[in-house]
Amino acid sequence: MRPALATLVGALFAASCATAPEPAPPPPAPAPGGTEPTPFSSAASLDMLPEGWKQYRLARFKKPTEYRLVPSEGTVVLQATADASASGVHHAVRVDLRDRPWLTWRWKVRELNPKADNTVAHVEDSPARVIVVFEGGRDKLPDAEQTNFDLLKAMTGNELPYATLMYIWENRLPEGAVIPHTFTSRIKMIVAGTAGDGPGEWHEERVNVLEDYRRAFGEEPPAVRAVAIMSDTDNTGERSVAWYGDIHFRRR
Repeated sequence: MRPALATLVGALFAASCATAPEPAPPPPAPAPGGTEPTPFSSAASLDMLPEGWKQYRLARFKKPTEYRLVPSEGTVVLQATADASASGVHHAVRVDLRDRPWLTWRWKVRELNPKADNTVAHVEDSPARVIVVFEGGRDKLPDAEQTNFDLLKAMTGNELPYATLMYIWENRLPEGAVIPHTFTSRIKMIVAGTAGDGPGEWHEERVNVLEDYRRAFGEEPPAVRAVAIMSDTDNTGERSVAWYGDIHFRRR
C-alpha cells in the first residue's frame, strides 16, 4: 500500500501518515441543526475539551499529537504539541455554505517546520491545519475514486469522505495556493498561513469556503459535516507547537 493511501484510512479528515492506521470508529453523525463547533473559549475546565470536540488517533502505533486547553490573553485556546507525531480533534456540524460561506478562526505557531513540504508525500507535515469535511457517498464520487472508496470501506468499515478541504500553514507556497493530494482528487490543501506570517504571533483567518470549494473541486459543495484541527510532524520527525482559537461559520 502506498504511504499516501494510509492517510485516508478510516479518517473523518486526512493528513500525512506513513503507515496504515488501525480500524477507526465510524465518522460521527452530523450534529442536528448545529452550525458551529463549540468554542474552545467556552470550556468550563482546562481538563476537558468543550462538548462536541473529540480526539482522533490515526493509529495505535502512531504517536499522537498532544492537545490541551491553555489560558491565553484572557481566554482559553487549544494548544497542540507535535513531536514526530500525528493526530487531531474533530467536531461534527451541519453547515450549508450557501447560508454560512465564511469560516473564521485564529491560530499561532511557535516556529515553522523547515523540513516540511506539502507538495511531497514523504515530508507532508504542517504545524497547523484547519480541516473541513463534506457530506456525500460513493455514488457521488467520480468513477476513478470509487475504487478508493470500496478499498477503504473493505479495509476499515468506514467510508471515505466525499471531499475534504484542509487549510494549512505552509513554508514555501503563497497564500491561497491549492495543493492536490498525492493519492486522491477528493482532498485539496489550501495555504492559509505562510512563511511570511510571523511565528509567535496570533493571526486572524477569514476564508470563503464556498468559493474555495468551487475553485478546488470545480463543482458546487454539499453540506459540511465536520470540522477538525490537526498538527503533525510524523513524516519529518520534527517538533512544533501551535495554538488554535475559536472556529466559526459566518454569513458574512
